[in-house]
Amino acid sequence: MNPSRNEQELLDLLKTAIIEIDGEKAKDAVQQILAAGINPRRAVDYSIKEAADAVGRKFDCGDLFLAHLVMVGDLMDEVSAMLEKHIPPDQQSRKSTIVIATVQGDVHNVGKNLVSVVLRAAGFQVHDMGVDVPSSTIIQKAKEVKADMIALSSLLTTTMPYQKEVIDDLASMGLREKFKVMIGGGPVTRDYAIKIGAEGYGRDAFEAAEEAKRLLVS
Repeated sequence: MNPSRNEQELLDLLKTAIIEIDGEKAKDAVQQILAAGINPRRAVDYSIKEAADAVGRKFDCGDLFLAHLVMVGDLMDEVSAMLEKHIPPDQQSRKSTIVIATVQGDVHNVGKNLVSVVLRAAGFQVHDMGVDVPSSTIIQKAKEVKADMIALSSLLTTTMPYQKEVIDDLASMGLREKFKVMIGGGPVTRDYAIKIGAEGYGRDAFEAAEEAKRLLVS
């Protein structure tokens, strides 16, 4: 059933507020949506996801920068929490969980941070472990949060073998089938991902998000 004009207007109002990173306007739109009796699940599935796609396109075109994406991600988290409190338990869907880290020996974080923000915007629950993280620590965190995926960033050719180390360690621990692994970073290629047995590869943050959707949602 097509939404009423009022419902669509309110959903679009929320979407626009998120794109404009207007926190007060976004929260007011949420309150109006709830007061109008609109299914909050629809607001999550339409307004927030449409806003995330629009922001991604703006970033791709150079109209937004990393700082903007971080602010959008924080606002979407806040708005989602407000809406999800009003979604009945039987309508709530579990968010796929991703543990992300820059591998041991590598302290580059800009690319990894961007991937984290875009994954959150795409609806995933993301645990960002930072940089220079040993394989054992990454795996322990993935077990602890019952992750669906481990995402590994490497910006140096000398640290790329640590991406493979995580996969090898998972196999030796009998955990390889529990987690999808996606890799990325400047020198990393899809051929390398295939070679070391990773299920996914992201050339950039937005390709990584699409890859995560393919592996975890499709």
